[in-house]
Amino acid sequence: MNTPNAPHLTIGAVAQRAGVAIDTIRYYEREGLLPAPRRRASGYRDYDAAAVERLRFIRRAKELGFSLDGIRELLALSADRERGVRGVKQRAEARLGEVERRIRELQRVHRGLKLLIGACPGHGALERCPILRALGEEEHA
Repeated sequence: MNTPNAPHLTIGAVAQRAGVAIDTIRYYEREGLLPAPRRRASGYRDYDAAAVERLRFIRRAKELGFSLDGIRELLALSADRERGVRGVKQRAEARLGEVERRIRELQRVHRGLKLLIGACPGHGALERCPILRALGEEEHA
C-alpha cells in the first residue's frame, strides 16, 4: 500500500520500470499475483515501488519457466519466514527436474529429426519421402 513518502506511479511507469506490458499488469492483478493498487480520485491506478519489485520477481520467475501457480507459491513462500527458503529451494529443484526432462525429450526429437533429414534426398516421389513415411507409420511400443 502507498505511504505518504512513497512515489506514486502510473501503470505505464510501473510497466516500463518492471519491463512488462500494461496488459500484463492488469492480468496479474486479475490472477491475484499483484495486489490491486489504490485508485486516485480520477480513477487511475496508483502504484508504489513494491509493485515494480513484485512484477520483476514474477517476470524473472516466468523466464525460468515457472507457471503462474508456481509463481504464486514462490510469492507465498517469500513471505514465510520459517519455511520459505526450504520451500523455494524445493520448488526450484522441482523446476530444474522438469527442465532436465524437457531437455532429454528435445535431444531425442533432435536425434530423430537429424536421422530423418539425413535419409531424405530432398527430391523424388512424395510417397517415397522417408520423412513423410516415418510420420505416417504406426508407433511401436
